Amino acid sequence: MTNSPAVWTAATLEAGRGQWIFTLDDHARRDLLAALTQAREPGKDLLDYRRSDFDFGTAWPVIGRAFEEAKHGRGVALVRGLPRAELGEKDFELLTWALGLHAGVARPQGKASHYLSAVRDAGTAYRTGTGRGYSSNAELDFHTDSADMVVLSCYNKAASGGMSITTSTPAAYGRMKQEYPDLLDFLHQPIHFSRQGEQAPDEAPSYPHPIFDEADGRLFSKWNWNRVTSAQKLDGVPRLSARHREALETFDRLVRRADLAHEMWLEPGDLQIINSHVTLHSRTDFTDHDDPARKRLLFRLWLAPPDGDRLPESWRVLYRAVEPGTVRGGIIGQQHDERCRAFERRQAQAMGMHIA
Repeated sequence: MTNSPAVWTAATLEAGRGQWIFTLDDHARRDLLAALTQAREPGKDLLDYRRSDFDFGTAWPVIGRAFEEAKHGRGVALVRGLPRAELGEKDFELLTWALGLHAGVARPQGKASHYLSAVRDAGTAYRTGTGRGYSSNAELDFHTDSADMVVLSCYNKAASGGMSITTSTPAAYGRMKQEYPDLLDFLHQPIHFSRQGEQAPDEAPSYPHPIFDEADGRLFSKWNWNRVTSAQKLDGVPRLSARHREALETFDRLVRRADLAHEMWLEPGDLQIINSHVTLHSRTDFTDHDDPARKRLLFRLWLAPPDGDRLPESWRVLYRAVEPGTVRGGIIGQQHDERCRAFERRQAQAMGMHIA
């Protein structure tokens, strides 16, 4: 993948901002507002909205190009100019959901089988066996989420901190190969990741998964140091050898290097799109505003796109399917009921996808 645009350093990504940052003009913002006004029904649940309810006009070609860049280009894209000032929190949440309806099938994100997460400090402890980073104000480990695509829309930024950081995993892999070739093979060996107590009834508390694997000549990655350390505390999980742990710690230090890790601030009205298979992301810790109306708030969607790549077979234990065009990934959770399945069937049909 040395010639892939997904192989970048902090400097080359910054130099190419014009290729992965997309800005909506006033006409596009008006089209987004008009689509929202026409489709919005007070009290209507998100799962009851349909893709056909929203006509985004001139805005969608711009946003669509950003999704293409994230999927098939650099693995990260940013859309600026969503109509944040004109919208309250619930309407901005609906706009985020509606954009997802045009890009893929939303995937559940936790124990409650919810499809959209409010990323805010809810006082949870990140480094515990059941901790989740999105509901804390902690600095997060570099990690990949459990879905093909991650979408984050910014409603409020923190009083201080909360910087977004991304690293190209194929670039990090190349550095490992150059500098630590004797440790590289460990990154291809399965290790256990904890499900943080959110496993579905048919799932184990942890699952084996390599950090890197290949399919159709492409390199795919998965990483979450916090979930690896949590898994090591679970009964029945094979303990890492000293050499294997050294390889993982080396990789985790490497992806944080200043020359690889690109820093950016997400401003209110920004939409960040990340391809989990080639991009790690993180966030610095933050201090929030005292005013509840100004506290840091983002909305997060996980998506399975209709044109995703074939995944390595080793991804099946987490994604439940590896074939292109399938509804895959997410944290199925413990409340994935018929209503959830009906939404997924309907949305899959709208996107020309199929249920695995």
